[in-house]
Amino acid sequence: MTPLQFRKLALALPEAMESEHMNHPDFRVRGKVFATLGPDGDWGMVKLTPAQQADRMMSHGAMFEPVSGAWGERGYTRVLLAKAQKEVVRRAMVDAWTNVAPKRLAGDYDGEL
Repeated sequence: MTPLQFRKLALALPEAMESEHMNHPDFRVRGKVFATLGPDGDWGMVKLTPAQQADRMMSHGAMFEPVSGAWGERGYTRVLLAKAQKEVVRRAMVDAWTNVAPKRLAGDYDGEL
């Protein structure tokens, strides 16, 4: 997966907007970050719950790894773009968006990109 493909997945979600944080792109819904792209373009990050992160690590450990430190313990998950498969990342991206989107907006979304 390329950084452009990751970006397109993020921006396909309802009300998703690209911004910048610490000199690299992030993706937000109503001001809340649900994904970022690393500054070198080798990785992305999705904001999962710890349970969602554990599930991704079990089923697709080559594509995902916890972010280091306390952030990773809270579910922040790095996506290794060179190993990433679009459909797997799409599902993780939808989960990350749903985790931060307002309940009414998330409840109206059918999960399709």
